[in-house]
Amino acid sequence: MSVEAVMHTEFPAGHVVFFGTDGKVIMTPQSFEHSSTIKSMQIDSLSLGRHAKTASDVYIDFPADENSAPDFAILREDAQRQGKRYGFEDVLLIAEVVSVSSARKDYDDCTAKYGRYGIPVYAVVDPYAAEVVVHTQPTGDGYIAAHTHKYGSGKLPIELADGRTYLLDLDELPRPEAEAR
Repeated sequence: MSVEAVMHTEFPAGHVVFFGTDGKVIMTPQSFEHSSTIKSMQIDSLSLGRHAKTASDVYIDFPADENSAPDFAILREDAQRQGKRYGFEDVLLIAEVVSVSSARKDYDDCTAKYGRYGIPVYAVVDPYAAEVVVHTQPTGDGYIAAHTHKYGSGKLPIELADGRTYLLDLDELPRPEAEAR
């Protein structure tokens, strides 16, 4: 299924649709924890200024039709749309929130993809493990550095390539309720 076909397809409410690196289209329900985590990251982006360029579940153009709609992205202040979308060159940080069905994609596939395209910071936010893994120093097949930070350990300063600092509040990230696990 092509990106254009997916964009013009009506999917059930409450579901997120994404492309796997193996060409599969995956549809998964978005959990309350997933949605709340993205909202928390958006609130924390106010540390960059009220009008900082951020996006959630918005397509970003990657070469070879590897379009991606990350859960959360921070763009350069001078980023300009190329048609209807921003290009991967404008991205300073991408964060993916792990759901039960997306763990392999978020930890493995996306780490390789975002590293390959030189995304300076890739964060895997995992409500189930109550941790955030911050990947830096992209390479052709992933990242050189990965640092794990536990929920509840205060504000995590994440240095962006443009010199700004994104403060992710690890005390405010939601955890799954017992029956959601």
